[in-house]
Amino acid sequence: MLLIAFYIAIAAEAMTAALAAGRRNMDWFGVCLIACVTALGGGTLRDILLDHYPLVWVKNPYVLLLVCGAALATIPLARLVDRLKWPFLLLDALGLVVFTVIGCNIGIEAGVHPIIVIVAGMVTGTAGGILRDVLCNDIPLIFQGELYATVSMITGIVYFAGLGAGVPIDLMVIGSIILGFTLRTLAIAFKWEMPKFVYDRDMRK
Repeated sequence: MLLIAFYIAIAAEAMTAALAAGRRNMDWFGVCLIACVTALGGGTLRDILLDHYPLVWVKNPYVLLLVCGAALATIPLARLVDRLKWPFLLLDALGLVVFTVIGCNIGIEAGVHPIIVIVAGMVTGTAGGILRDVLCNDIPLIFQGELYATVSMITGIVYFAGLGAGVPIDLMVIGSIILGFTLRTLAIAFKWEMPKFVYDRDMRK
């Protein structure tokens, strides 16, 4: 189940990344590159930090074909995909929590400290979007108040704590995904945001 959700999530991430590339008039190579960075960048960065090899897309190169195929398929369907905002937001929410759980599992397998396990989950879930926004010359969305990294962190903590308490892994996978997906969906629907730090040196008391 987790593997199927992973493939669905990276395809959806690739399609939304293709739209971001298209809004900046990138060529087809740029579209594919942005899609790969978005869909696979978080897992790649996690594996490099944890010295976990081979990388997912090196071990299974067909993942690259899936990502590039989804991105290129978006080009003729761009207007339709752009109108399907809510379905893709929900798929993105699913991808966030699925990537987080997968990242936590890699951290656990690597035998790192519990804090690093949670960080591994967050990096897997969020770093791809950060890299996409940086390459597209945007301020990453998760730095603008989006309740995104926080959802990933909560999902990772609950998942790891549940495993530590002896809850069966299958039950914790399902429970953590449902929890994180619900939180992210509610955050989108009700526009929940993190507090912002606004500093203006010209402000007068």
